[in-house]
Amino acid sequence: MTKPLMARATAVWLVDNTTLTFKQVADFCGMHELEVQGIADGDVAGGVKGFDPVANNQLDPMEITRGEADPLYRLKLKFNAAAVGEEKRRGPRYTPLSKRQDRPASILWLVKFHPELSDGQISKLVGTTKPTIQQIRERTHWNIANITPVDPVALGLCRQSELDAAVQQAVKKKAADGVVMSDDERRKLVSTQTSLGMAPDARMPDPTADFVLSAKEEKPADYSDAESFFNLPDADDDEDDDDDQLVR
Repeated sequence: MTKPLMARATAVWLVDNTTLTFKQVADFCGMHELEVQGIADGDVAGGVKGFDPVANNQLDPMEITRGEADPLYRLKLKFNAAAVGEEKRRGPRYTPLSKRQDRPASILWLVKFHPELSDGQISKLVGTTKPTIQQIRERTHWNIANITPVDPVALGLCRQSELDAAVQQAVKKKAADGVVMSDDERRKLVSTQTSLGMAPDARMPDPTADFVLSAKEEKPADYSDAESFFNLPDADDDEDDDDDQLVR
């Protein structure tokens, strides 16, 4: 188990009884930082009674002291051998009622930008059903004309680490199946941080490059001698010389 029991109630208690930052509380409780800020503002978890993680042997008081002294410190949950493997779940994740209307937008985003993800992976990421995913893939969803793709991480439906793990799993599966990926597909199949660190793609050769190169290779006229430049023969002068020779 990587997060405390009754995570939202624990977050309420930490916000009310400590000076920890929203980021520290969010990381400890497995929530989004904006959700913790909503708890502090009273917009989220209204009426939820705080759950003391210290009294319930889930957090050491020294961890709170260290966290309050250092805003970058990450609280560590007490190890409980009986809770090992408890976080494993089967089937799609539970999505709160307030966020269920955002699922079609997140599904469309995943289908558009990560087509390599299977229906089962998308179902686990955003907590939906395979028929809904299939309808959005085939654009037969009843509200498809009004759906705008939105990142599920931005909507709080899943974590960036979970999305990256699913994408990396898709990479391994494609590699095992021997599927050759293009540069664009390979860039999509990595996390955001990894993609930003990649070298720019090689550009296709320009068919006019040889022509431009040959034009650049031509040697310009030599005008280093100023007298020769200003004393160029004139076409009219040549004609006059020819006439003089005829008269003679």
